[in-house]
Amino acid sequence: MKSLRNITVLLISILAVSIVIVFFTTSNALSQDTKVIRFGHGQPETNERHIAVMKFKELVEERSKGTIKVEVYPNEQLGSEPVMIESVSFNDLQMVAASAFSQYDQRISVFELPYLFDSFEEAWSVLDGEIGKEIAEPFLDQNLRIIAYFENGFRHITTNKPIETPEDLEGVKIRTPEFPISVSTFSALGANPTPMAFGELYMGLQQGAVDAQENPVANSYASKFNEVQDYLIMSNHQYMPLPVAISEEFWQTLTPKEQTIIEESAQEAAQFHRDLLRENESKMIKELEEAGMEIIYPDTAPFKEKVDGVYDSFRNLYGDEIVDRILEAAE
Repeated sequence: MKSLRNITVLLISILAVSIVIVFFTTSNALSQDTKVIRFGHGQPETNERHIAVMKFKELVEERSKGTIKVEVYPNEQLGSEPVMIESVSFNDLQMVAASAFSQYDQRISVFELPYLFDSFEEAWSVLDGEIGKEIAEPFLDQNLRIIAYFENGFRHITTNKPIETPEDLEGVKIRTPEFPISVSTFSALGANPTPMAFGELYMGLQQGAVDAQENPVANSYASKFNEVQDYLIMSNHQYMPLPVAISEEFWQTLTPKEQTIIEESAQEAAQFHRDLLRENESKMIKELEEAGMEIIYPDTAPFKEKVDGVYDSFRNLYGDEIVDRILEAAE
């Protein structure tokens, strides 16, 4: 009987060990089969950008049936936008939604030329078409594959005096990003472009270090610039896309089906982001007006005439063809 008990114990032990081996082997196989995308961006979790990235995560994980996982890192947790883009180029990070791609190829700045687009729909048709793909192609040399365009939207001016014509901007000290096109645009309009860190802008406006600033409505609203500025000028002077890029090195590890899932999900999330921004922007403008900010819709034609020189500079650097094709496609 003792011998029988020993045999039984031995068999149970062997069975237990076998189960453990099978469990760990299966878990390891599943782990190896699951691909993880680390996706970074620079906005807080309340921002539309984060909501759109989470939409992308939902679509990818659902369509891949869990074989692709998306980990989202908002609010510059993994570094500034330039740092995150560089991390994607090294495949330390797999995806990013950011503005600062011109550090790798200035031609993407063509989309930021002043008054290039008259409407969101014009911008989207160009970005989502052949021109958007052509502008994205050189980034492959930097291991960056742009697969969709979220958006920052149109930029508008806030000031403490009404702006109806370009002459009203003469000498106005306006904070702009240190992008060459932004600086050139406001110089052409007669203003005095002044660099200042965005985090210092509220105090700069409050203390009079600058007279005005320009940003998408969502940024001005979130930063409560209406507390230190009286007017929102719906100038529509510049449209700024927000490229979404994936590491080309990581992309090549994906099957064609997985690539399709990721690209289609990114493009759907991009349109979701655009629609969400439009809906929320209308609400924000209404709230700003109710809070006492005066909203001005100037005739943009005189402003457009003043910025021809900005186009000439871009044409001199990169040729006429790309600018002319965009203008033709946007008509």
